[in-house]
Amino acid sequence: MTTSATRDHRLRDLARLRRVRDRMDREFAHPLDVEALARGEHMSAGHLSRQFRAAYGESPYSYLMTRRIERAMALLRVGEQSVTEVCFAVGCSSLGTFSSRFTELVGMSPSDYRAAEQRSDVGTTSGIPACVAKQVTRPVRNREAATGATVLA
Repeated sequence: MTTSATRDHRLRDLARLRRVRDRMDREFAHPLDVEALARGEHMSAGHLSRQFRAAYGESPYSYLMTRRIERAMALLRVGEQSVTEVCFAVGCSSLGTFSSRFTELVGMSPSDYRAAEQRSDVGTTSGIPACVAKQVTRPVRNREAATGATVLA
């Protein structure tokens, strides 16, 4: 391939990856899997996963779970639904997986997060615009809670 053709191919791949990411952002509460996402863009699941990780620094599954946890945090701050209801509302089908992933990304269980928000220990978001609250409370990859494990040299 020529340099121009390679560049055009790369730009088409990036546009496809943006569409996949946008679909995950819109449809996070629906059952989504890498195979279905890849099929929608006429790619193999393996190619999608490799390209997505190269472009965004994480796998499609990790990105989707981060979006789900982000939405769960917002629902838990409101406090109108149980943790189980929040789990299903954000598209998770397993309460155990949801709780484990939430704890990994946020540093506390969903129940503890809700209680801390109600006590204002985590940092209340009342009185600030929703767009700012979303950014401040966003679970960020690689900010997973410290496990307290000793590092062996």
